[in-house]
Amino acid sequence: MVFAPRFVRTPGWMTIGGRHVKRYHVNIDDRPIEAEIVDAACSFVPRLLPKPDETPPATVMVLHRGRDASYLLAYSWVWDNVIECHAATAGVPMLGGPDRDPTHFVELVRPWIGCVWELPTLEYERSAWVRHMFEADPADLAAYLADTMPEGRIGGSR
Repeated sequence: MVFAPRFVRTPGWMTIGGRHVKRYHVNIDDRPIEAEIVDAACSFVPRLLPKPDETPPATVMVLHRGRDASYLLAYSWVWDNVIECHAATAGVPMLGGPDRDPTHFVELVRPWIGCVWELPTLEYERSAWVRHMFEADPADLAAYLADTMPEGRIGGSR
């Protein structure tokens, strides 16, 4: 198996469904993800968000543009220190999609949490949550939302 790194962009956070959503875009090359796919993902992500609890309403959204499909992951902070993951795919009939349209998202029912190109964002976000929400006194949600992993190559072992 040949491994090729992908590229991550950090287009900032936005409020979606009453939650602060930090966004990461992963692509096979260094181009931005097509606007129609980004729009479809932002419209679909509310279906992947948990009900509010006492935890600050923060979610990390990873939109991954593959060669012929799109993948959407919502990693939401719940119960103070737990990540709840919900995912969707578009353009993958094998995973429950009705067609090959990379903007037609459907919720993924498999218990997957991410692939080798998506998981580095989760690793970074775990540390950022600890840094800004547990180690800071007082907890600083604004600092957490501003703290994103650097843009560039992603997914390698280093």
